[in-house]
Amino acid sequence: MVLDFYMDDLIKSAIKEDINYIDTTADLVIPQDQRGNAYFVAKASGVLCGIDAAMRVFRLLDESFECTVHFHDGDKLSKGDVICEFSGNMRCLLKGERTALNLIQHMSGIATETARCVEIVKGTNAAITDTRKTLPGLRAIQKYAVTVGGGKNHRYNLSDGAMLKDNHIDACGSIADAVSSLRSKLGHMVKIEVETRDLDEVKQALASGADIIMLDNMDCPTMKKAVELVGGKALLEASGGITHDTLREVAETGVDIISIGALTHSVQAFDISMKIS
Repeated sequence: MVLDFYMDDLIKSAIKEDINYIDTTADLVIPQDQRGNAYFVAKASGVLCGIDAAMRVFRLLDESFECTVHFHDGDKLSKGDVICEFSGNMRCLLKGERTALNLIQHMSGIATETARCVEIVKGTNAAITDTRKTLPGLRAIQKYAVTVGGGKNHRYNLSDGAMLKDNHIDACGSIADAVSSLRSKLGHMVKIEVETRDLDEVKQALASGADIIMLDNMDCPTMKKAVELVGGKALLEASGGITHDTLREVAETGVDIISIGALTHSVQAFDISMKIS
């Protein structure tokens, strides 16, 4: 799971945002010392992710909180599965409910969608990856959720790898000039990826010695030609406008990587409910 200190900061920020100084419902209607039991139940089928984060919400609010977890990150859920059962101060359970559910629903949604994409390309050479199109402050948990769903992470931030996009190339004058300038300054651990828009740019990127070549918004026949042209001399990444309907066809072109921004920036939350028992 993501580092505890990162999660604690994220959770505390979310709780402060949600509670402010008082819960005008729970604090006024529930006795201060009342204890209770509750559970999380899946309302759909998918892949669980974020159970530790959700339970951490309650622990930060209530030192007496106790839980029994029946399913863990990466486990497949069916509608009606009881994910976990827990007990604690009733006010704290109610105060933490929304924050805990926001985290586990969002992370499980990403894991579920990623697993679906991984299943679609099963049997091909293509790996499913995320992008940097993440929600501010949530990148670590979103990228973690992608790996739980069976996908892989693209670069985490701008320091992880050098990617020459169209604007970089246009500013430098050419792919060859941009790659040459980068190569002369980069450390030996950093790879260079070049975004290309057509087969001519693919040829230029290959000749320049790019480690990875992105095929940006290309149709499948063009990507297949790019795969033949490169012949395994660089990794090929397909990106841009890829949907469930086109994903298998893209994978069958022979590309090595398919990056999908929608895994993190617009994924549907997985339906989980908290019930008082």
